[in-house]
This record gives sequence, C-alpha cells and structure tokens, in this order.
Amino acid sequence: MAARGLFLSFEGIDGAGKSTHIDALADAFRAAGRQVTLTREPGGTPLAEKVRALALHEPMDALTEALLMFAARRDHLQRVIVPALARGDVVLCDRFTDATFAYQGGGRGFDWQLLSTLELLAQDAVGLEADFVQKPLIQPDLTLWFDVPPAVAAERLAGARVPDKFESQPVAFFDAVRAGYARRAEGQPERFARIDADQPREAVATAVRAALVDRGIL
Repeated sequence: MAARGLFLSFEGIDGAGKSTHIDALADAFRAAGRQVTLTREPGGTPLAEKVRALALHEPMDALTEALLMFAARRDHLQRVIVPALARGDVVLCDRFTDATFAYQGGGRGFDWQLLSTLELLAQDAVGLEADFVQKPLIQPDLTLWFDVPPAVAAERLAGARVPDKFESQPVAFFDAVRAGYARRAEGQPERFARIDADQPREAVATAVRAALVDRGIL
C-alpha cells in the first residue's frame, strides 16, 4: 500500500447536517493525493441497498431492524470497506455501527449488550480476512458525531422531503437517539470527535477540519 487505509464515519440524528460536509472532505483528501471511497449505511452494496429500503420503510420490531442492519453491514464490509482499506483508500462512510446503537439501542430501547454481540459477529476482522487491521473489530479510525438538539434538526427537515419511518418519529425519539450517541461516545472517547452542528455551516466545516488536523489526519 502506498498509504495506510483510513476509515472515517459520520454520525448524527436526521437533520444534523453531516451529509453536507462529506463531499468537501472527500475533495480535501483527493487534493492531498489520496484515493477516496464514499459510501453509506444502511447501504453501500446492491444487497445492502435493498436492506436499506426495507429498514427505512417497512414496519418491523427492533430485533428485526438490528439483524437487518448488521447483515447489511457485513456485506458492506466484505464487498466495499475492507477491499478499499486494503488498497489504502480513505473510506468516508455516512453512518456506521454507532447509528445502530443510537437508533435501535437508544431510540428503540433495544438491548445494548445484544447489539454488542451482533457487532462482534459482523465486524470480526479475522472473519473478514482483514489481516492489515491491528484490532479484533473493524471500526472507524475516527467518528465525527454531528450533535444537534432534536428540535433544531426537526426544523431543518420540515418540508425538505417525504420522511421515512425514522424521520417521521417524534422529537422524544430523537432525544433518545441523541442519548444513544452520547453513550457510545462516552464508551469510546478516543474514536469520537463531537462536532457542534447547531451553528452556521461554515463554522461546522471549520470544526470538522480542526478535528482532523488535531489528529494528524489532514
């Protein structure tokens, strides 16, 4: 590899504004001479995109949602993320496992320990033949958490598009999702960079770049 693969994930409740900053970062990495793989979850492969459509629009219980999310993630890792990291790419992923803990664990109130078990099964580096990964689980090197009050996010989403089943949830649901992200960040502080997303876009972009510069990534 010309350069070590780098895995960055972007997290936050619906309406946090994270997606608007991913393309800018992709351009910054390309300008630095890196190959970039842009992807998302749920989704990222033909199979996982089919799972995405089911998860976002079909009624199901929290366990079914969680199982589908991790099944899609396994396929995503095998077909896209692991090969890209092996090539030395920068992988920029719009949501990853933290979203499952936040939405199914926080929002749905699903058992956190069972989610951790599913995480171990789906993201096992040995099982995914990711010999270049020096840790038992494939996780992002850095997770940028775009944190914003749910009421603010709801205002941003109002009238923007037809909401999916998650976007149409009440503010109280997103309070619980936000708490799920906070719990995840508290448990793995070395991996998380909290971005105050309740400020103008330019200020958020500055905070994002500062987080990467502080860690020697850009």
